[in-house]
Amino acid sequence: MTNSALTAIDTFAGAGGVSLGLAWAGFDVRAAFDFNVKAVDTYRRNLAGHIIEASSEELSAPDLLGLAGLGAGEVDLLAGGPPCQGFSVQRRGSDVDPRNALIGDYLRHIQGLRPRAFMMENVPALAGRRGDAILAEFTSGASALGYSVAMQILDAADYGVPQHRRRLFVVGLLGARAFEFPAPTHNSQTWLTVRDAIGDLADPRLSGAVYRLANHDPDNVSDMNRIRISHVPEGGGRDDIPWDLRLPCHRVPVEVSGHRAVYGRLWWDRPASTVTTKCNSFTRGRFAHPAQDRNISMREAARLQGFPDEFVFQGGRVDVAHQVGNAVPPLLAMTVGAAIAKQLNQ
Repeated sequence: MTNSALTAIDTFAGAGGVSLGLAWAGFDVRAAFDFNVKAVDTYRRNLAGHIIEASSEELSAPDLLGLAGLGAGEVDLLAGGPPCQGFSVQRRGSDVDPRNALIGDYLRHIQGLRPRAFMMENVPALAGRRGDAILAEFTSGASALGYSVAMQILDAADYGVPQHRRRLFVVGLLGARAFEFPAPTHNSQTWLTVRDAIGDLADPRLSGAVYRLANHDPDNVSDMNRIRISHVPEGGGRDDIPWDLRLPCHRVPVEVSGHRAVYGRLWWDRPASTVTTKCNSFTRGRFAHPAQDRNISMREAARLQGFPDEFVFQGGRVDVAHQVGNAVPPLLAMTVGAAIAKQLNQ
């Protein structure tokens, strides 16, 4: 990066999807933090040593400025994706979740750092019943600090990611200018597909595979689940499994159980469905390979998120699944980041 590059700080950075995308957009990401030690290991392994393992609540504006080597008023962009599980429509139980307060903590960082712009990413449900009051409080607080706030739900597939992943982006610019979200670059005729993303990869179970990639390891599916998935065609799911092989909870209509995508296979020639933190097990969603009787590897999951092969995730299979599933697709972060940079430079 040159000295004239726009500066950024990445909060709740995870494995680094946002930081990677912002770097592609020309930002100089100077500091980052996350509470997950394995995610921090991954970020440090692939991006830079400026990330620290810390919770948001224990960090102040001087802490972040010191880590970034910046002075007051020198932060161009504050990025962040406060944990979203408390707002997820898949979550069961009470609407009260302590993680919901982290959006207010993100606002505290905006107030302390006074960046020229901020970019917050979260699940669309933040604008729904579980989160609309918290979102309204956040946008009201940002407006009171002098930011013009714009928000829009974006589908990653519309921006070149081989996956349908709808996420809410909230962008604030200091001053009266309203942020203009980038127009889609792809549509249903040009979406990238699962085949585009992983069609060239060898079955990791084959000892004679020509090459081995990091995180492209064989799954640990049980023999019975291997038999079950063998009955599921491309794009199919649990209802394609013979009755006597189904789990008892799957012998009721999907309208009753609600587990529509479990034991699901991906389609070759469509974008993937949303990659979640459970992508290491097709018993938890549509994560079976389109043709082979196995779960997608974590490298394949990373490709569906748009991570390059040289980006190596640290930790065990479950750790990696959480990192990949929680990440913002780098290409989507780059696209929104580039639009922010363009407006900041005008």
